[in-house]
Formats: sequence, structure tokens, C-alpha cells
Amino acid sequence: MTTTQVVNPATEQVVTTVELVGEAETDTAIAAAQRATAAWRDIAPGDRARLLRRFAEAVDADLERLARLEVANAGHTIGNARWEAGNVRDVLHYAAGMPERLLGNQIPVAGGVDITFHEPLGVVGVIVPWNFPMPIAAWGFAPALAAGNTVVLKPAELTPLTAIRLGELAVQAGLPEGVFQVLPGKGSVVGNRFVTHPAVRKVVFTGSTEVGTQIMAGCARQVKRVTLELGGKSANIVFADADLERAAATAPYGVFDNAGQDCCARSRILVQRSVFDRFLELLEPAVQGVRVGDPSDESTEMGPLISGAHRERVAGFVERSTKVAFTGGTPDGPGFWYPPTVVLPGTPTDRVLTEEVFGPVVAVLPFEDEADAIRIANDTEYGLSGSIWTSDVGRALRVSRGVEAGNLSVNSHSSVRYWTPFGGFKRSGLGRELGPDAALAFTETKNVFLATQ
Repeated sequence: MTTTQVVNPATEQVVTTVELVGEAETDTAIAAAQRATAAWRDIAPGDRARLLRRFAEAVDADLERLARLEVANAGHTIGNARWEAGNVRDVLHYAAGMPERLLGNQIPVAGGVDITFHEPLGVVGVIVPWNFPMPIAAWGFAPALAAGNTVVLKPAELTPLTAIRLGELAVQAGLPEGVFQVLPGKGSVVGNRFVTHPAVRKVVFTGSTEVGTQIMAGCARQVKRVTLELGGKSANIVFADADLERAAATAPYGVFDNAGQDCCARSRILVQRSVFDRFLELLEPAVQGVRVGDPSDESTEMGPLISGAHRERVAGFVERSTKVAFTGGTPDGPGFWYPPTVVLPGTPTDRVLTEEVFGPVVAVLPFEDEADAIRIANDTEYGLSGSIWTSDVGRALRVSRGVEAGNLSVNSHSSVRYWTPFGGFKRSGLGRELGPDAALAFTETKNVFLATQ
């Protein structure tokens, strides 16, 4: 069995060594999940709901431990990590309401009664990225379990610790054997087996668009369902009638949160030309005021990047010819640090404008009017999220309808609420997670006709 070293991104020290499962162990886990499907499906909805609530309560009791693990494992700030563990708890509580609300229809027909049922798919494979290891895992496994499926979950190789702990908490909460299993391993081994194994009836993947297209192609060969949450190049659109002070003060947190390692990061700021210079004047102190440092410190607002290799990738977007408007600071010493950086792109084809940076680099550029703002915002292969800053409600609605993105916020940078659907347009993915219909994505609709004549 192979192993991987988990490295603290803030100190570059090894946290622990984790054993990685191979294809044989993956097949064994899938077989166990398949054996558990019938019993889990047949548990009364109210009892399944109670088990999910017990799982949520176990997470809540372990919240500080989970948060500290994520600080060491992923370099997240302690404030963010506590929110993320709390989000797992909240998503589980929300999902606990789903088993008793998987309501079918009674459809009027001639000669009898027609009813529909939402049946679980079976085994669901969830593949989780390294940028938000806890919440993204829960967005997949909680509604899947609620719908009566069993789940095999593969955490990212760089950040497996909190997922492993969640698997332990599920057992402590009383979930039956085989219902929820965590399989740390390589994507090319474990993730690929989720795609190729015929007993896995759906794959949920969050990660790069490149890998997502490969997973989609593999699932297509088996007509296997897939949900994909992929890349983003989101725009933060600031109109001249906006509260410029507030828009500038909050803009850094719309892109530099989690060191910019967020598919929803507003990595392009579009500012109406008449207030462009004033906005930059307001943005500079806001960027320089972002507190970058030890993620375990309560006052820290931005931590390190996940690895040295990723830092080199991010740095590659700021070339010698790139016009850097201003930057924030970083600590001295070890750690995969990169400063909050604001650039002014020279041409519409600059990489920093067209490709996902996945780091704390933001491009600022001007636009003329609503039509120009929408044109620039849509000039990307992605369509995940974005923000619109304006005091005109009509404009907010017009621009929201015009921007090709799945999750937009007006006078806010919030992208994800577990009460509402989340997903992207274009190459940002397929399907929706979260919201009141989340469990339906893990079911088949069965139609039954009962003749009465």
C-alpha cells in the first residue's frame, strides 16, 4: 500500500502520513456499499432522518477538532475552518429533512391511478477537491444519503484528514456499515474506479474543467449520471451609482478569501470608466489591509497557498510585462505564501483575464455601460458566479439576467447558501447541488399505473 505525506502549507512541515487505497481496496469498498444499499434504502424515512441528525450532532461536538485539522491540513484560517465544519453540520441537518419530503405525484389518467416515486440510484461516488475539503464533501454526501443512496468518497490527496475524520464520525453516529466510506487515494486510481465501476451509478466531481471533461466522457460510456462543479472566472461588476466605498472595501474578500483558491473567486473586477480611478484609489488600502499570516491566528484573514507547486503556477500569471497596480504583504519564513495582487491587464487576451488563476491575483479593467459590462463578463468559457454593485434595482435585475453565470449576488459576494441551488453555466459544470431539490439529483423517477377498470 502506498502512502502520502500531508504537509502544513503555512509551515511546510509534515503533519502526518496517510495510507492510500488502491484499486483492489476501492473495489472492496464499492462492493460493501452495494451490499448496504438495500437495507439503507429500506430504512424508514424518519429513521434515516434521525441518523443524519445524529451525524450532524457528532460533527458539531467535534467542530473545533475538525477546524484545527483543516488549519494544519489545508492552511485555512481558523475562522474559515470553523465556518466550514459548521457548514457540514448545517448541511446534514438540512438534508435530514429530505427523506420525509421526497414526494411523488398523483397524475390524473384514464382507467386508473398513476403515481410516481423517487427511487435511490444505488452507490454514489463523490470526488472532493483540496480547496474546500469539508463543505464540498458534505454538499455531495448529505443529499445522496438522504435520498437512500450509499456513498464512497475520495478526498484530495493533499487534504484527506478532515474527510477521514468525517467518516469516523459517521460510524460513531450509527450509520450502518458500508453506507458511508472515505477512501483516500489517487484520482487516477480511486476516482477513475468510481467512473469505470458499473456498480457506481453516479459520480459527483468538483475540480478542474480538464479533469471534469475526462470524468464526463468516462461516465458517458456507461450512461452514468454525473454532477460537475468545475472552474470559474467570475466578474465583480461595479457601476458608477454603487456605494464605491463599500464595493472597494469588500472586493478583496470576494477574491482573496482562501487565498483565491475558490472557483467562485471574483478574479475580474469590472469598473465603470467614470469612477475607475476613484475605485482604484479606494481599493489599494483595502488590499494592503488584508491580514495575511499564520492561519491559526484568530485575526488572520488570508493564509498560504496549498503547495509550492501551486504557488509557482499562480506566480506564472504575473509576468514581467504585467502591470501590477499594487500588492499586499506576506510573512517572512517558511510557508507557501503569495501576496494579494492587483493587476491592470493590457489586452483582452491576457492570460490573467482569460484563465482561472486559483490564487490571490485579480485583474481590474474598465467598462462603458451595461451592455459593455455584460459583454466583458460573458467573454469567458466559464459561468459560475459573480457580483453586481449598483443602487438601481432595475439595473441589478437586467444585468443579472444578462450575465451567463449560475450564482450571482447584488451588492454582495456571497455565492453559496445551502438552502439554494448551486452550479454553473458553460464549462463551469453540469447539474446543481444544494437547495430544496438537492436529493432529487440522486434519484430515479419511477412511474406506476394502477388500473381500476
